[in-house]
Amino acid sequence: MAQAPAAPAASSAQPGQPAQPEGPVIRKIEVKFSGIASITEEIVRANMSLREGVPYDVTLVDRDIRSLYRTMLFERIEVQRVPVDAKTLDLIFTVWPKMRIGGIRFEGNKQVSSKRLEDETLSRSSGVLDERLVKDDADKILEHYRKSGYSQARVDYTIDRDPVSGFGTIVFKIDEGNKVKIAAVEFVGNEKIKSSALRKKMETRKHWMFSWLTGSGKFKDQKFEEDIETLRDFYRDEGFLDIEIDPAKVTFSYPSEKKMTITIPVQEGKQYKIGEIKVSGSKLFPSELLRRVARVDTGMIFSPTKLDEETKRLEDFYGQFGYLETSVRLVRRPNVTTGAIDLEFSITESERYTVESVNIEGNTKTKSIVVLREVLLAPGDVFDSVRMETTKARLENTRFFEDINVTPESTNIPNRKNLKITFKEGRTGNLTFGAGFSSLEKAVFFIELTQSNFDLFNRRSFFQGDGQKFRLKAQIGSYSSDVILAFEEPWLFERQLALGFEVYRMTSNYDSAYYDETRYGFEVYLRKRLIELIEGRLSYRFETIEISNYSGGGGAIGGLLGKESISKVGFSLLRDTRNNLITTTRGSRLEGLTEVAGGPFGADVSYYRLEGRAAQYVPVFGFQNQTLEIVANLGTIQEYGDSTDVPFYDRYFLGGPNNMRGFEYRDVGPKNFYGEPVGGKSMGFLSLEYSIDIVHPVRWVFFYDAGFINRGSFDFNTSNMNDNWGFGLRFFLMGSPLRLDYAFPLTTDGRNDEGNQFNFSFGTKF
Repeated sequence: MAQAPAAPAASSAQPGQPAQPEGPVIRKIEVKFSGIASITEEIVRANMSLREGVPYDVTLVDRDIRSLYRTMLFERIEVQRVPVDAKTLDLIFTVWPKMRIGGIRFEGNKQVSSKRLEDETLSRSSGVLDERLVKDDADKILEHYRKSGYSQARVDYTIDRDPVSGFGTIVFKIDEGNKVKIAAVEFVGNEKIKSSALRKKMETRKHWMFSWLTGSGKFKDQKFEEDIETLRDFYRDEGFLDIEIDPAKVTFSYPSEKKMTITIPVQEGKQYKIGEIKVSGSKLFPSELLRRVARVDTGMIFSPTKLDEETKRLEDFYGQFGYLETSVRLVRRPNVTTGAIDLEFSITESERYTVESVNIEGNTKTKSIVVLREVLLAPGDVFDSVRMETTKARLENTRFFEDINVTPESTNIPNRKNLKITFKEGRTGNLTFGAGFSSLEKAVFFIELTQSNFDLFNRRSFFQGDGQKFRLKAQIGSYSSDVILAFEEPWLFERQLALGFEVYRMTSNYDSAYYDETRYGFEVYLRKRLIELIEGRLSYRFETIEISNYSGGGGAIGGLLGKESISKVGFSLLRDTRNNLITTTRGSRLEGLTEVAGGPFGADVSYYRLEGRAAQYVPVFGFQNQTLEIVANLGTIQEYGDSTDVPFYDRYFLGGPNNMRGFEYRDVGPKNFYGEPVGGKSMGFLSLEYSIDIVHPVRWVFFYDAGFINRGSFDFNTSNMNDNWGFGLRFFLMGSPLRLDYAFPLTTDGRNDEGNQFNFSFGTKF
C-alpha cells in the first residue's frame, strides 16, 4: 500500500550536522471510549492531525490532545504508546465524552417566568453538559434577580446525571426572597463631609417616585462596589488620604420586608494640607512666577486631582513658549513637624522649538485651505502647544473630520518640528425625508438636502470640499408648505467674514381661521465675529406678503387683502455660549436686534423694530442633570414716514406651543370685533422652565410662562399680563426631539381662556 508523504521527523538532520536516526513510525491509531459514547469516532479523528504511516512526534500528540479539549466535548483524554517492533508503534486514544443536557428546570421562581430565566442562560437542551457553564448561568440568573430589586435572592443548582443514557438534567433552585427597595443610604463616622454630599457621588440611591424609569432604588453589587471606590476618590480629593471605607463593614438593615437601609461606616482620618512649595530646575523662568502659574499655595487642601492638573498647567506654560519637551515631576514629602505635605515641582527644561512646516494627511475631498483656516500655527512661529490643542478643538468643531490628531513631528533640522495633522474625512452631507406632527401644524412631510462642506464650483468631487454651507428643503403639511434654498460662504476672500443668502416661499393658514398667508422673497447677509464671543450680522431682506382666501373678519385684516412688499435692513449682535443647541444644560444666549423697513429702502411699508432676547441655562443641584432655563424677550415696533400703521402680520403675537403654552395660538393680546387676534406693537415675555433627567435622555419639565402684548409702540405696561404654568416631557424618539406640554392658564384677559392646553411636536427621519 502506498504510504502518505511523511512530515519531517523531529530527528531529521539539519544542514551542517550529522544525520540522526529517525523515530518509530505510527502503524495504527485506535480510539476507545470510556463510558457512554455520545459522540462518534469520526468526530474524534476530525479534530486530530496525526495519521497512520507518519513518524511519531510527541509535539504532534500534545497538539492533538489540546485540539480535542478545545472542542469542549471531553471530560478526560489519555494517550497510550504501544511499541510493535523497533521501527513501529501503535497509539491508543482513550476518551471520556462529556454528558449531554437532557433538560433544564427552574424551581422556586414565582415572580420571574422560566422562559425569561432561560433567556439569561447559555446552557441548552441536547448541548454538551459543562458544569463551569452551568455555574456561570446560575450567576447570571442571580444577577438578573438583583437588577430587578430582589437583593435577597439565592440561586443554586444540581445536576442529575444518568450514566446509562449519558444525559444529565440541570435543576436551578431559586429562592427569590422579597423585592426590596432602598429606603435610605446612611453614613456613620463622617464628621467633616456631610452625608448629603456623599450621597450625590453615588449611583446607589433611595427609591423615589420616578425610580421605575431611572432604574434607581435597587441594590446592585457591582454598582455598589464602584460607588465605594468613587467615595474613596472623593475623600482623597478633599485631602483625606488615609480614608477607610471597608465594604465588609457595610450593614444592611430591613425596617420592613420590602425596604432596605444601607449604612456605610467611614473612617475619615486626617485632612492633609499643602505645606512648603518649591520649584526646582527652572532656569528660563523665575521660580516665583512658576509658583503663581501652578495656582497652589500653602494651607490649601491636598487634592491629588488638582495637583495633577496644575502639573499639566506648568507643562503647558512652557509649551506655549515652544519648550515642548519640558517635563514637570511633582515630588510629595510628608512633613513630620508640621503635619502637612511639602511639594516640589521638579522641572526638566527642554530646547525651544519653532514650526518648520504644517503637514496635513487624510483630506481626500476637503481642500487644504479649509484645514489651514483653523490652524493657529504657521511655519516660522514658536511651536505653541496650547495653540496646537486649540487647533485640534477648532478642527473638531467644523464637524468635517473624524479621528483628528494634531501632534509635533520630529525633523532633521535642530530645534524645529513639523505640525502634523491627521484625520479621516467625515460625512458632511445628508439627504433626509420624513414626517412630523404637532398640535399647531398637524401632519407635515418634508425632504431636505444639506451639505456643510459644500464647494459651489467643484462638480468633480460632487460639490464638496470648500467648507461652504448649502441647504435645500421642501415641506408640505396640512396647514403649511415651504420651499427654502440657502447658501453660505463662511470665509469670504479668505477672511473670517461670512456671506450668505436665502431664497424662500412659505405658505400657511394656521395663523388665522379667516385667511391664508404667503411670504416669498430673499435675504442676503454678512456675519462676522467682532469681539471674543460676540457675533455681528448685517442683512437685507426683500419679501412679498400675500393675504388671500379671506372669509370675513373686517378691521385691519380686511383692509390688507392682496400683496404688499417689504424691503428692510437688519443688524443684530449675538453672544452664544450654550453647550448644546438641542439639549442645552448650561450657558447663555444673548441677542439684540434692530430692523428698519421702508423709507430709504423703498417698498410699501415703513417701520423699525427694536428687540432683545436672552436665555440663561443654570445647572441646579448635583444629580439627575437638573437645569433651570430662564428666557426673556422684550420688543417694540413703530411705523414712520408715510406708513399709517404697522401691518398686522409683522406685529407681535403670543400664545401656543412656542411661548405662552397655556393659551391658544396667538390668543394673547389685542383682538378685533370678531375676536380675531390682530397683534400689538410692544411685547414682553418671560419663561422659567425647570427640567430633570428621569432616565437619559428623557426629561421631566415644570414651567411658568408670563407675557403681554400691548397695542401701542414702546408701551411696556404689564397691566395686560397673562400667565400660565404646566409640566411636560422631553425625549428623543427615532432620533428626533419630542416635546409634550400640558399647561394651565392663571391670569387671562377674559377673552382668551379656552381652558387647559396640551401642546406637542414631533419630527422623525427615516
